[in-house]
Amino acid sequence: MLETDENNGYVICISGPTAAGKTQLAMTLADRQPCSIISVDSALIYRQMDIGTAKPTLEERACYPHQLVDIKDPAQTYSAADFRQDALQCIKDALQAGKTPLLVGGTMLYYRALLGGLSNLPEADAELRQRLSDEAEANGWASMHQKLEAIDPVSAGRIHPNDPQRILRALEVFHLSGKSLTDMTATREPGLHLPSFQFAVAPDDRSVLHQRIERRFEQMLEQGFQAEVEALRQRGDLHLDMPSMRCVGYRQMWQYLDGDYSYPEMILKGVAATRQLAKRQITWLRSWPDLHWLDPERENLADRAWSILQSEQPSQPQMWLKKT
Repeated sequence: MLETDENNGYVICISGPTAAGKTQLAMTLADRQPCSIISVDSALIYRQMDIGTAKPTLEERACYPHQLVDIKDPAQTYSAADFRQDALQCIKDALQAGKTPLLVGGTMLYYRALLGGLSNLPEADAELRQRLSDEAEANGWASMHQKLEAIDPVSAGRIHPNDPQRILRALEVFHLSGKSLTDMTATREPGLHLPSFQFAVAPDDRSVLHQRIERRFEQMLEQGFQAEVEALRQRGDLHLDMPSMRCVGYRQMWQYLDGDYSYPEMILKGVAATRQLAKRQITWLRSWPDLHWLDPERENLADRAWSILQSEQPSQPQMWLKKT
């Protein structure tokens, strides 16, 4: 096995769709070598959101501490750039302690920001976005796409005229920075300089994954998910437009409590939204370089991952930089 220190280290990344078994694999590997588990999950960052995020239990975290869990209030925001900065510090701390940084989670944008680097784009501006949205409502998105074509023909060529979110972001970047999105993305914060082992946990049979997702949603309901969302609603400072409340399951439960859905409809919509999330996660992973797929239904995940860690070399960081 490779030695792990600040100058000669590597990271282990465990990604994959929701409900596939990533967390259990991370904890089992941590039994076999000294690791620092770092969460790569945009939902686990929030306090008071435990059941609907399938957060590791307090008992599990007592045995296997997870970094970047419960670090934000649901009313706060947290970007991919924030994650990159925090994760880099966690990785540095782990290596200095002689531990292997073990990243686990399904937020693919976070992984990409860390491994491949991040463009220096300005943060979203709510007031500017509202002005641009009002203009689009008055003149149509075709008109906004024409404006984008005038200032950034490269981005306009990539962005479909019927893609308002990306048109809006490209125009926002130009208004905030004075530079086109194309120019701004030409320079990036550097990616992770350490080599990595890349694992993805996912059943080969998608119907099996769908069954696991449905079973997990049922378990969350049994554990008191409705009461958890009711408590969040009672705070009075949260609403459905916040990133925390856009997490799958939370939005559907909130809308059920608003009277928009019946209870069975909420379950169907919550499961469907989770399946869509899993589909997007798998789509991201299809372009991952040097990825080892692990099927939880066919093999012992820990034994297979452990064999790879002991017998193979990690991917060099240049592999990631060429793919992003």
